[in-house]
Amino acid sequence: MQFQKKWFALSLLACAVQSVLAQTPAVDNLPAIELKGQKDLAVQPDHAAGDFTVKQKDLIEGATTIGNALEGKAGIYSAQYTGGVSRPVIRGLDGARVKITQNGGDALDVSSVSPDHAVTVDPNSAEEIQVLKGPESLLYGAGSVGGLVNVVDNKVPTRMPDNGYSGRVGARYNTGSDDMLYSGQTVIGLGDHIALSAGGMHRDANNYILPKDLQADGRRQSETFARSHDANVGLSWIGDKGFVGVAYSERHDRYGIPGDNAAYGACELNNTSTGFTADSCGHAADDDGAISSINLKQKRYDLKSELNDPFAGFSKVALQANYTKYQHQELDGDVPDTTFNSHGTDTRLVLTNTPWAGWTGQFGAQYTQQKLSIGGDESLMDPTNTQRYSVFGLQEKQMGQVHVQVSSRIDHQKIDIQQGETNPDAKNFSGTAYSVAGSADWEFVPNYKLSLTASHQERLPMAQELYSNGKHMATNTYELGSDDLGTEKSNNVELGFHFDNDRLKYNISAFHNWFNNFIYADTLDQFQDFRLVQYRQSKARFYGVDGDISYQLSPVYTVGLFGDYVRGKLVDEGNAPRVPGGRLGAKISANFDDHYSANAEYYHVFTQDDIASYETNGQSYNMLNLGFAYNHSLTSKLDYRVYTKVNNLLDSKIYQHESFLSQVPQVGRNFTVGVDFKF
Repeated sequence: MQFQKKWFALSLLACAVQSVLAQTPAVDNLPAIELKGQKDLAVQPDHAAGDFTVKQKDLIEGATTIGNALEGKAGIYSAQYTGGVSRPVIRGLDGARVKITQNGGDALDVSSVSPDHAVTVDPNSAEEIQVLKGPESLLYGAGSVGGLVNVVDNKVPTRMPDNGYSGRVGARYNTGSDDMLYSGQTVIGLGDHIALSAGGMHRDANNYILPKDLQADGRRQSETFARSHDANVGLSWIGDKGFVGVAYSERHDRYGIPGDNAAYGACELNNTSTGFTADSCGHAADDDGAISSINLKQKRYDLKSELNDPFAGFSKVALQANYTKYQHQELDGDVPDTTFNSHGTDTRLVLTNTPWAGWTGQFGAQYTQQKLSIGGDESLMDPTNTQRYSVFGLQEKQMGQVHVQVSSRIDHQKIDIQQGETNPDAKNFSGTAYSVAGSADWEFVPNYKLSLTASHQERLPMAQELYSNGKHMATNTYELGSDDLGTEKSNNVELGFHFDNDRLKYNISAFHNWFNNFIYADTLDQFQDFRLVQYRQSKARFYGVDGDISYQLSPVYTVGLFGDYVRGKLVDEGNAPRVPGGRLGAKISANFDDHYSANAEYYHVFTQDDIASYETNGQSYNMLNLGFAYNHSLTSKLDYRVYTKVNNLLDSKIYQHESFLSQVPQVGRNFTVGVDFKF
């Protein structure tokens, strides 16, 4: 573990040194925090219905994963798998239908393959997280019908810092799991054109505490601990015409997997692979008490370059590439059952055009390769090599009171499988997907906007959906792929209504997604919590509504309401799996002066009884959260923020229907206290 300690110590030391250097006289008022991070998108995500941005302040006050960083926003839930893993569920969709990118580039982990796999993009180092549901999403991938989540950071410096340095460093503690987290990120100017960045994160959390009503068998939920270490360093040359820079980051995680049972390892398939053989399950030795966990390691290398005004007709050309080496082991005690290895590259070339008859936007090409092998005592599939070639474009124009965007993307994908004992008869995959999208935003009177977004999106199947053939004990499943899966196609429409003036704001969106060849894991048989699933296709429909409204009662107090509802149906098979229940809530915030602020949030999640086969009803629950913060400035260049939060104040029993571990209760009442310095 020497890497984590040395790198993290150096990273935070760099942050601390710069904060100490800021020794100018103190001022009374905290200046507004302005995020100046480079935006990797062609346009700001405010034109399409449902798009929004989560700022750095909200991330540092409680985010440990991408899922819980976005949880609670209208239409977004977090599919919590353990203390170290959660992915966002947007409008009932997850996995590959909610693509996660880092500065617009592919994350190249295996989090979309299975819910027990951590997203390796760290929200604590982010300047902001953007959620895109409009035409912009096709710049980075197709098939993200739920939405595209883009994490923007400054690990590769793209601008010289003001006053020669900038950054932040902070720490926080949470009582629910004795969770201690330290994080920091800084950029230092070395002369007029060289910028050095460094940062890191260290987290150590125990098994979390259950609500009191669920503590009959123990105070804590077993196998929910999480330990993470992340460090990064970057260097850029920055000039008037652009920049070129590189970055290196390394991440180590160890987190528990609740619900694993050694007795399930004896389950065998019948001759037709449609169920478990009679009496095979449960005949293994009882669980020996060994802790089930995942040990994850990743190394990532990034290159970014931009050139302004490269030639006539174009204002910018940008090149971005990364190489990622990833491994995780699924452990029974300290013994690996399954090992995932992934080596991947992602390269993007993007041209930004000057106005052509009033149209501006981007054109680009992308190449992605991922070599994936899954081996060990529980080999899930033979090694695969996935290659994807893509071209894409987006154009936008203001036409009077209407803002128009159009985009398109073509993806050609090849998957070669190395036939072995797990997949002796598997065939290679090759396919092409075509996607288009458009939006129109009409400000028909001042402050009122009507938004219409429509798209046709196509998603090519992933390797695991095609070739799985074995036990995956971390998810309590025996998985069967189908190498005859076709392209998943969807037609999608969203209508949004928005109003914004000095005191009243509201955003309301209604959506409908029609799928052909919707790929899903169909449960064929079940023994206790162990399921036999096969990837199949069906027509499907997802539709619903979400929104929020806020009103400023006075210069101090603002109140609001929010809610969401989604319905998911497999046209020929019944209800879609793991669709969350509806949610309705209220909130109040107070800014007492330039220093003190507070907020309270209450919402109710309704019972979900529109369930898929082998599911149980999702239970309703109430959630009450409180927060308080104090902002001040130590010097003109050093601001700090002290905050405390109370989550689940009612100590409610929470079972997340949208999680693959819906039978595992979530954390009870917990408190967070933290401090963050910005310089």
